[in-house]
Amino acid sequence: MFNFIKSWLKYSLKVTLAITVITGITTGFYTPSSYAGLPAGNAITDGKALLRYALPIDNKPVRELQGSLEDIANQLRANKRWGAVSKDLKQASRILDQPSKILASVPQERQEQAEVWISELKSGIAELQEIVNNKQKDPILEGRAKLLTTVSLLEESMVTEFPFEVPQEYSHLPQLKGRATIAIKTNKGDLTVVVDGYSAPVTAGNFVDLVQRGFYNGLEFTRSEESYVLQTGDPAGKEVGFTDPKTGKYRAIPLEILVEGEKEPTYGVTLEDAGRYLDMPVLPFSSFGALAMARPEGDVNGGSSQVFFFLFEPELTPAGRNLLDGRYSVFGYLVEGKDILDTLKAGDKIESATVIQGIENLV
Repeated sequence: MFNFIKSWLKYSLKVTLAITVITGITTGFYTPSSYAGLPAGNAITDGKALLRYALPIDNKPVRELQGSLEDIANQLRANKRWGAVSKDLKQASRILDQPSKILASVPQERQEQAEVWISELKSGIAELQEIVNNKQKDPILEGRAKLLTTVSLLEESMVTEFPFEVPQEYSHLPQLKGRATIAIKTNKGDLTVVVDGYSAPVTAGNFVDLVQRGFYNGLEFTRSEESYVLQTGDPAGKEVGFTDPKTGKYRAIPLEILVEGEKEPTYGVTLEDAGRYLDMPVLPFSSFGALAMARPEGDVNGGSSQVFFFLFEPELTPAGRNLLDGRYSVFGYLVEGKDILDTLKAGDKIESATVIQGIENLV
């Protein structure tokens, strides 16, 4: 088991909290702007939202539609701003009144289905507006979640091909050219994660391959008392990672980070070591249950089978910046089972891990 995570997190999270407190005292709220080079605004803490934004598409209307619906949750947290919620819905409705702009990014063979989704979104938004008029918070959040699920399908239909090629030196490793959903059954309950090959094809591909092999079945979790991560993937015996039975060699996985605005990931170097202190990963550590590759402290390309869930409460981290971002490869997010994940401790066990969707994307 790689033990570096505990000491590093204990230090880095103390620094993070200090920055948060300072900016909160100085500005009156926890939305840093110029402090420590942190970007302004609220960090996205919903794994499903992060996965939507990570899709390699370039259609402004559908992103604006998504943004309007995502914002509803922010307004309901902020003293239930009903007027702002209604404004978000009206904005979404206006976007859907021009479906041709959305359909322009959908391949011809998928447009009929896309038109059905757009129609469902129109009627769903109209229904949600009525609920807003009655100021019912829980039904609004439920309706919003359903609408965003449909938006996800619409956005996914716009992806026509894998957007880049993995560098030749890593092309022999398993790759996930798309996404996959993993059901993890533990002794305390079930977790569901979505791993993103569009942003981290090698890291996600390695994980899906190992799940398919049954590698994680029966493995225990480790979590120290002060740690904000839940780690697993250390096989029995002296090995600390996966040894490929075909080669007899340790399968080493490179550090892999896709930065916002770029078309392909960087490999083999942390963003800090590359001098890219302000660059933000497409898949950040801002969500409870972010799934990342563990590695030896001094070897950025030394990861293998050990992975960890990030458990730190995102409300306590500076907006848009976490001190782990750019140092470790996030490759997916927990989408179901947050309450279960929060209860798992050292000694708890993975009973089984199964790919339930997207196995055809593993190459």
